[in-house]
Amino acid sequence: MRAVVQRVKEAKVLVDGNEVSKIGLGLLILLGISKDDTEQDVLYIVKRVANLRVFEDTSGKMNLSLKDIGGDALVVSQFTLYGDVRWGNRPSFEDSAPKSVAEKFYLKFCEALSSELGKEIKKGVFGAMMDVYLVNYGPVTILIDSKRIF
Repeated sequence: MRAVVQRVKEAKVLVDGNEVSKIGLGLLILLGISKDDTEQDVLYIVKRVANLRVFEDTSGKMNLSLKDIGGDALVVSQFTLYGDVRWGNRPSFEDSAPKSVAEKFYLKFCEALSSELGKEIKKGVFGAMMDVYLVNYGPVTILIDSKRIF
């Protein structure tokens, strides 16, 4: 499982020109699910996202998490995070989970993150063509991969 986590001042998702979700200060999470993911991957990414210290404390240091500040979260499914372009210019998505599996894990992730944060999170529309707007605050963008050991 991969998550591109962006600290935002605000973010929103539109489908067919209609706003379906909107948040203020918090994190926009673009979530990719691989064909090899398990519930352990869900829990790993949820813990990392909820406790990621990317918000500034009173000293101006990135020391506070989404949980600490009570910030918002917007989760958008993005299978293209598993696009592989090592052998050409057209991405291969063979490592992405099939739609039915990906949707199940996407919903589990959203439920687990909501539980971890103790608040409702906002979502995109799984499988829809979405317009995602954000004001990246910093900018701060972090990649979290449940399979990659750094």
